Amino acid sequence: MQLLVEARRNTFKAPKPESSRLLAFDLISEVNRNEGYSNLLLPQALSASKLDERDRNLVTELVYGTLRMQGKHDWVLAQISDRPWSEVDPGIVDVARLGVHQIHEMRIPDHASVASTVEVARKRLGESKASFVNALLRGVTRKSVDEWFAPLSAMKDPVTRLSIQYSHPEWIISAYFDLLKDWVEVEAALNSNNVPAIPTLVSWPGFSTQDELIQLGAEATLYSPYGARWKGNPGELDVIRHRLAGVQDEGSQLVASIFAAAAEGESWLDLCAGPGGKAALLSAIAKSRDITFTANEISIPRAQLVKRVVHGARVLIGDGREIASYGETFDAILVDAPCTGLGALRRRPEVRWRRTLTDLRSLTQLQRELNNAAVSVLKPNGILGYATCSPHFAETTVQVNDILKNHPEMEMLNVENYMPPSLEFGTRAGALSLWTQRHGTDSMYLAILKKKS
Repeated sequence: MQLLVEARRNTFKAPKPESSRLLAFDLISEVNRNEGYSNLLLPQALSASKLDERDRNLVTELVYGTLRMQGKHDWVLAQISDRPWSEVDPGIVDVARLGVHQIHEMRIPDHASVASTVEVARKRLGESKASFVNALLRGVTRKSVDEWFAPLSAMKDPVTRLSIQYSHPEWIISAYFDLLKDWVEVEAALNSNNVPAIPTLVSWPGFSTQDELIQLGAEATLYSPYGARWKGNPGELDVIRHRLAGVQDEGSQLVASIFAAAAEGESWLDLCAGPGGKAALLSAIAKSRDITFTANEISIPRAQLVKRVVHGARVLIGDGREIASYGETFDAILVDAPCTGLGALRRRPEVRWRRTLTDLRSLTQLQRELNNAAVSVLKPNGILGYATCSPHFAETTVQVNDILKNHPEMEMLNVENYMPPSLEFGTRAGALSLWTQRHGTDSMYLAILKKKS
């Protein structure tokens, strides 16, 4: 008996997962189980790691890619599992998704994908659960990718088919079709959400220029006069480290620059400054025009981030719905409202799984309240910009119609009067409406309204 125990002990090998895959699993679990944000967690984890560039790139693809495509992976795994997939241990679900992503979406041999993933499962979940993961992944490899997804061609409902094929919840696909009215373009939009975005730099007037970014090796953006695309790590650039320029999607730059083109007067307000991207560009533009700029943010930690990039402008900390309590009025107000974020899914892959129709209802109510508050402190002849990083009809056109209905003193201006002439097919009912598949930007929305005197 003692010999048998010794033999078993000698044959057992401690798990030896690769540090890159182990880190990827830990980050995926943190995002899925503790509502972390991948775009914040991943850079922090990579900075703290000792991984080389190759492994950093591997972790990036494993984390963003697995989160992005996990709906598609679940569809496959649910057909293999001998128990309902919704009842499977969350740890098994996350590590199995990690394995399927390597098998179906990356150029990694099947045996290597399975073996490396099982080692992660052994380390984090234990031998018993790792055995189940091993069985699942081996089941995946028994068919080719084409064989797995061949049944999609027979599906008559385009919402169901596209949901699986492009790994999006069905309600998002329906929302896209409501706006685009064309399944071919809906498919293009879904596909664009699954293509990682190249980092985009933004120059801040008075501190840097687009030409200076181009001289560093960046490529000028198509529409924004401030931007340049950078194929590398922006954090390595002195101009970024010294806060002379920032990192901001071209769509967000266009929202800020178009609003600034329409805005007049001596005082501007960014009512919902968030982490400060639009506020940074607007504050620089305002400073170059001797305009007083104020940013408001409800979150203290995020307000501190805003203070770092608004070039000495005032930052208020409070609920935007209570802005009237300060007893001030403004010549131009940007309401960059909290929203579902459906226009930035390529940058925030977990958002597609985290947002629900319930969130949409609560967010649209918040948007209405913020718009009402903004109108109340807008001066006569003042400009109101209503913006979201969502194309959803309820968060865009419906909100603008609500402003016009409840505030007869407001009128909508045609945003085309303030847009770059090169920007085509970028409007909807008089408002800016960008789409990733059309413009290569996040799918941003901006309506410009004016308060009658």
